[in-house]
Amino acid sequence: MDMTQPMTDTSVLLSFLLFCVVMTGTPGPNNAMVLLVGARVGVWRAMPLVAGISVGVGLLLAALGLGLGTLLSAIPGFDVALRVVGAAYILWLAWKIASSGPLQVRDDDTAPMGFFGGVAFQWVNPKAWAVTISGVATYVPAEHHAQNVLLAAVILLLVSVPCVGIWAVGGATFRRLLMHPRYALLFNLSMALVLLVATLPALVQSLVL
Repeated sequence: MDMTQPMTDTSVLLSFLLFCVVMTGTPGPNNAMVLLVGARVGVWRAMPLVAGISVGVGLLLAALGLGLGTLLSAIPGFDVALRVVGAAYILWLAWKIASSGPLQVRDDDTAPMGFFGGVAFQWVNPKAWAVTISGVATYVPAEHHAQNVLLAAVILLLVSVPCVGIWAVGGATFRRLLMHPRYALLFNLSMALVLLVATLPALVQSLVL
């Protein structure tokens, strides 16, 4: 990518849009959680989580692009500590998902994770960090850097809403099956496995390196 071209250049903008669609629409911790929440509480009640994830990745990109990443990387051991916390939290989430029972009426009252949970989750989500760091490094030019970072953050936020939200629709199709203990167990174990497979290899590799 030619870093001398502005973000508003058509080729750069289209490339970044495609990057955002691929990065936010493919399997990962965010989409696994949205799929599960959509399955347990329905599409509309999963929307606060979808909104929180979208705002969270936008804020993370803005913060890292405006210098927070450089500041934090200067703290000794910060990178390793962040990855350890992220791994521990995702392991806990996977256990909670795997051990949850079949869908019951009371499950419709509240979603497991809402707007603020979705925002906060991005700070321990390794895929969100990878997406935002690579997005800034690849697509945001140095000239008028702050303006371009904010533009990229808004674009990522807006693209995330439909790309992540469609997973809630997919999850909602499983609601009827989740009334049955056997199918609920298979679904919960599968979602826990997806969460681990999508996240832990990158964490382990980064810790080893």
